[in-house]
Amino acid sequence: MVFIHHKHYSNKFLSSKKDKITLRRPFIAANWKMNKTIPETREFLKEFVLLAEDATDVDIAVAPPFTSLSAAAESVKGTNIKIAAQDIFYEEKGAFTGEISPAMILDCGCSHVIIGHSERRQYFNETDEVINKKVKAAKNNGVGVIFCIGESLAERESGKTFDVLKMEIEKGLENIGGDNIVVAYEPVWAIGTGRTAAPSQAQEAHAYIKDRLRVLYGNKADENRIIYGGSVTPENVDSLMACEDVDGALVGGASLNAESFARIIKFKKIKK
Repeated sequence: MVFIHHKHYSNKFLSSKKDKITLRRPFIAANWKMNKTIPETREFLKEFVLLAEDATDVDIAVAPPFTSLSAAAESVKGTNIKIAAQDIFYEEKGAFTGEISPAMILDCGCSHVIIGHSERRQYFNETDEVINKKVKAAKNNGVGVIFCIGESLAERESGKTFDVLKMEIEKGLENIGGDNIVVAYEPVWAIGTGRTAAPSQAQEAHAYIKDRLRVLYGNKADENRIIYGGSVTPENVDSLMACEDVDGALVGGASLNAESFARIIKFKKIKK
């Protein structure tokens, strides 16, 4: 495992246990990206449902590609697993070739949607303004939001991590209430690279995000879960989840194998 180190930031954003107002239930989501056909989705979930049935102290979501959403929802019916879409469009209907509306993902059995993932920002030029519209559309239709933010390697190395997080939070969540929003901190330099933020780096960023959410929502921000995304594996999930302000994970490659993802949702609690 490779660690990226950056210049030290002030400890003012590092939380202590006495500051924690509410006990947040862990939230762990699988983002399959452009992987798995419908038969592969069914095969995975048939195995994973059995592996996850005793994981009763964590919220679990799986985000397959659009083509597999209905099959996935059918496969997890009656279980403790939720289905999420990987994206959404902000209009209800109309001449928007290739787009998927909130009503459509609800119709497929989704309860959540990932919005603002770094790959959407990077490859499809999604701006904070577009992301803001998508978050509003999802919330207006009762869809839970997994709202992604994070800095690039160049931004981290130049000391701009907090500036990026502040901007993406303020613009992405402008005029939006904090209920039913999970924030996913995903340092772009750690996504799919095998590089993972050290637990201290993850905690520092998560504590800062919590601080910014409090600016928007006051003490209600303590109810918002902040999850980490960036090469999460069975080998590093325990140390990441031991951080005070890491409330879960958004898992990419390691979620494509049922046993691997099952080990992640059953992370071991490390006592400090």
